[in-house]
Amino acid sequence: MQGLNILIAGGATGLGALLAEMAVDAGAAGIGIIDLDGKGADAALGPARAAGLATAHAAANVSVGPEAHRAFGEIAAGLGRVDTMINCVAIYPRRPLLEITDAEWDASNAVNIKGTYHMMVAAVRHMQGLEPANHVRGRIVNITSVDAFKAHPQNAHYAATKAAVVSLTRSFAHHVAADDILVNSVAPAGMATEKARELGFLGELAKASPLGRGAEPREIAEWVLMTGGPKNTYMTGENVIVSGGYIYA
Repeated sequence: MQGLNILIAGGATGLGALLAEMAVDAGAAGIGIIDLDGKGADAALGPARAAGLATAHAAANVSVGPEAHRAFGEIAAGLGRVDTMINCVAIYPRRPLLEITDAEWDASNAVNIKGTYHMMVAAVRHMQGLEPANHVRGRIVNITSVDAFKAHPQNAHYAATKAAVVSLTRSFAHHVAADDILVNSVAPAGMATEKARELGFLGELAKASPLGRGAEPREIAEWVLMTGGPKNTYMTGENVIVSGGYIYA
């Protein structure tokens, strides 16, 4: 991420906060975070501030278009520009397939699909005005899921939204290719996060993977940073699957 300004939507906790921390070590020039939890977003910027990087944060419900665009504008103004935008915003409410309520569908669609869409639109409009470096004006990385490609009756509405994000990624990539903006997604399998440990999911993750364990969050984050970093100058419209073999098991 050498010399780039990074914006992470959904960066207050989990993978997003880890990406903000790892981007510091990867040489980012500035880091911004948008999250519903404004205080959490501010706290997640601690490593960046300690390293002397430019930082900015904004609280927003990105499923609401004006809020998403307002927050992106605040980050862009605070950092001066946004070179890479990473979409980590998502909710993961489990529900048996035949019991998903309208409210659960609406919430999942609003956050996971609409929120991602609004942030992508804001990023594209900003990046179209940047000067290209090594043929690239900007990079967008969406976090999808391997669940988009496999049957997932334990959480079908989440899987459906992530499949939609894969489709959005391709549509955006095609639309902005002429603007030299690269749009890709990364699809991890289940990660061995602290929350997964607390909820007792580690056994389930281990059983699903031929490697016998869930992914460590850093193992996924490395691929996200690679996809959104300066070494990627040509890949666009792709979905990078990092599943530990779950995709074919």
